[in-house]
Amino acid sequence: MVPVCRWREPESKDDAVRSGAEDGVDALEEALVGHIAGMRRYARALVGNAQEAEDLVQESLARALARLRPWTPIRDLRSYLFTILHNLYVDQYRARRAAPNTVDIDNVVEHPSIGPNQERRLELRDLGRALDTLGDEQREVVLLVGLEGLTYQEVAKILDVPIGTVMSRLSRGRARLRELIEAKQIVAPAMRKSG
Repeated sequence: MVPVCRWREPESKDDAVRSGAEDGVDALEEALVGHIAGMRRYARALVGNAQEAEDLVQESLARALARLRPWTPIRDLRSYLFTILHNLYVDQYRARRAAPNTVDIDNVVEHPSIGPNQERRLELRDLGRALDTLGDEQREVVLLVGLEGLTYQEVAKILDVPIGTVMSRLSRGRARLRELIEAKQIVAPAMRKSG
């Protein structure tokens, strides 16, 4: 009897994704683990909260695993995973926008803390705040290209937009970041919302 799905040596880790082959299970696991760190970085940059980012990554991985079929190989696992993560973030963002704003009583700080005095940490804080001021479309492209090192084509595929749109959003996003950081017009997110 001839097997329905034959395993072949993968050209790369991403090519190894075939959930039906016994050898493919180990290769799939190895390929998925190789992308988790990047997914965590991107999710953390999108949501700004480590716990929510971890939940977003876990849900993305669960959805990816649930959709794998032995007869449908995935050619570009990285793009596939980031597309699922991005779409899940957009769905959650829309749901949050429709829900009323609430404050968790456990997260209320009793005493103000002293801010860090390290130069690098302040620069990262300013960059984070500058990223928060960008629109979602520009921030997503800047993060995928700048933080994750994806190509314009991969970003276009993940966001489901033309490559020219990716390039223009990236250009405008980088220009806006430069303006904000050079002019030191970065306002803390809490102050921006209330004022």
